Amino acid sequence: MKAYLVLLVGVVSVSFAAIFIRLAEAPPLVIAAYRLTIASLVLILLTYKKTVPSLKQLSGRDSLLLLLSSFFLALHFALWITSLSYTSIASSVVLVTCHPAFVAVISYFLWHEVLNRLTIGGMVIAFAGVVLINYGGFDFGSQAIQGNVLALIAGFAMGGYLILGGYLKNKIEIMLYLTIIYTGAAVILLLATVGFGYSFTGYSGTTYLMMVLLAIVPQLIGHSSFNLALRLIPVTLVSVAILGEPVGATLLGYFILDEVPTIKELIGGVLILAGIFIVLRQTPKYLGTK
Repeated sequence: MKAYLVLLVGVVSVSFAAIFIRLAEAPPLVIAAYRLTIASLVLILLTYKKTVPSLKQLSGRDSLLLLLSSFFLALHFALWITSLSYTSIASSVVLVTCHPAFVAVISYFLWHEVLNRLTIGGMVIAFAGVVLINYGGFDFGSQAIQGNVLALIAGFAMGGYLILGGYLKNKIEIMLYLTIIYTGAAVILLLATVGFGYSFTGYSGTTYLMMVLLAIVPQLIGHSSFNLALRLIPVTLVSVAILGEPVGATLLGYFILDEVPTIKELIGGVLILAGIFIVLRQTPKYLGTK
C-alpha cells in the first residue's frame, strides 16, 4: 500500500511539469539546468555531512554507474524539453513515454522480472490509451521530425535512468543517491547551457517562479517519489505507472489552463489507468524477483 501511495504522489507531482514549462519563457536548456540545479542544492543542504564519506566508500564500478545515471537524467530533460520547441505536445509526450517497453525487456534479461500475460496485456492497454490521447497529433514535417526524434531518445534515456536506479537501489541510501544523481545531472546541464551560449539571467519573475516550482514539485517530490518506489517494487511497475502522467497533465491543463479534454483524451485516460491497474495487480509475482 505504501508503494502505491508513493507512486500516486509521484504521478500527480510530475503531471505539473508541462504546466510549469509552458508558463516559463526561457530556452529549454536553461529551464532544464535550473530545474536540476535548484533540486540538487536543496538535497546537498540536507545531506552534505554524509555525501562525501559515502562517495569514498563506493566502488569504481558503482561510481561509474552513478555518473552514467546522471548523464541519462540530464539527457532526458534536455531533449524532452527541447523537443517541445519543435513538435507538438501530443507527439512529444507519446514518444517520451515509450520507455516502459524498453525497461521491461531489459529488466527481464538483467533481473529475470516476470512478464506474464496479464502484465503484458496491461502494458498494451496503457500504451493504447497514450496513443489514443495523442491520435491525430503527429506531424512529421521537417522540424517535427527533429522534435519526435529528440522525444524518442529522451524516452530511451529515462529508461536507462530507471534501469540503473533499479540496480543501484541496494547500493546506496536513497537521499544520498538522489543528491549525487541530481547534482551530476545539474553539472552536465550547466556546462551544456554555457557551452551553447545561453544566459541564466534576464527572464521575468514569473519564469523564475515556474523554474523554482519545476524543481520542487515535479523534480524533488515527483521524481524522488519514483526513486523511492524503486526501493519498494520492481522497476517495470514504476515505469508503467509513470504513464499516468498524461492523465494528470490533462486534468491540470483543464483546471489551470482551461484546456478542455476531448472525448478521445478522456477514453485514452481511462485505458491508461486500466492498464496501470492490471499491471499493479501483478505485484505479488514481481516481489519474488530481485
